[in-house]
Amino acid sequence: MDFRYSEEQLALQDTLQRFISRDYGFERRRALARTPLGFSAEAWEQYAALGLLALPYPEEFGGLGGNGVDIMAVMETIGQGLLLEPYLSTVVLCGGLIRDAAAAPVKSSILPQIAAGQLRIALAGRYDLAHVACSATPNGGGWTLSGRKAVVLDAPSADYFLVSARATGRAADAQGISLFLIARDAPGITLFEYPTQSGGRAADLQLEDVAAGPDALIGEPGRALAIIERAVDSAIAALCAEALGIVTALNEATLNYLKTRKQFGVPIGAFQALQHRMAEMIIAAEQTRSMAIIAAVHVDADDAVKRRRAISGAKAYIGQAARFVGQQAVQLHGAMGVVDDVIVSHYFKRLTMIDMTLGDADLHLARFSEAAAIEPQDA
Repeated sequence: MDFRYSEEQLALQDTLQRFISRDYGFERRRALARTPLGFSAEAWEQYAALGLLALPYPEEFGGLGGNGVDIMAVMETIGQGLLLEPYLSTVVLCGGLIRDAAAAPVKSSILPQIAAGQLRIALAGRYDLAHVACSATPNGGGWTLSGRKAVVLDAPSADYFLVSARATGRAADAQGISLFLIARDAPGITLFEYPTQSGGRAADLQLEDVAAGPDALIGEPGRALAIIERAVDSAIAALCAEALGIVTALNEATLNYLKTRKQFGVPIGAFQALQHRMAEMIIAAEQTRSMAIIAAVHVDADDAVKRRRAISGAKAYIGQAARFVGQQAVQLHGAMGVVDDVIVSHYFKRLTMIDMTLGDADLHLARFSEAAAIEPQDA
């Protein structure tokens, strides 16, 4: 099997890389991270023009019909460029969830707007997807939502929220969870916004008697956990690809530094101990690429156990490998490795955020073990 990118995927990467080189340099990114929005609205429009926002959706809804490997190619480049725009939240996670689970009228309304760059969505869930304390109470033909959602990534710029809420059962039950598409300006929603470590934005949401009509329900009532888990698996695979892009960029930056930084009259890359460290970083990057490919090709698998095993295995390994590469890059850059003016420190921050987002390495190692124990019985 050929695991190399196709010509179309390489062309897509090349187009995005040229945009980054021309319009999205490091200093530009630092300036954007300090703005109230936290990213570039002009860049978001450019992504729409390039077709990036339409990539994973069916053609009938204004999409390009892309798959998990197409998203991997884009997310790898996003990692290399440290892009701040909410591509993961809106296009991969929430857009993918609507594509897979929403009714046809909702797809026809929402997906073309995402593809055109006119609408952004954030998922209001939590670390443990099954632990849902936010309540959904039937109210005539609709629902009333009440509760609190913490650390909703990219919430400050979202036009809509996908909110998981419990209609029946206890807080940790797998059954009884429903999913609702709620407008940002719906009465009863309050946002408490703040920046994240890697330059993005997040918010805590307070919902007080928020009215949701019958058309706001995504999927079947009380059975939303499976569709949320599938969408989150896709987002995790995309995060793995983003980490791959950052690890590749860190290795390139570190190698260039070793070739140019001199000590005792010679480049420090001439010292054998540092050459060994660099070799270990490159090996970790190649293994990261292999694991990211495994995650990408399993995104569309219908077997939830096999999908979870592949994606959790990738997230666990990449979390460990990325930490190693990031630490080595910082050390090999000396004191400059933690300075805000040097991109290495920003890469390392983003890798730390990726590890913690949607479950860290320890959590996914446990999930991988659970899935590995189940899968042979189903074979």
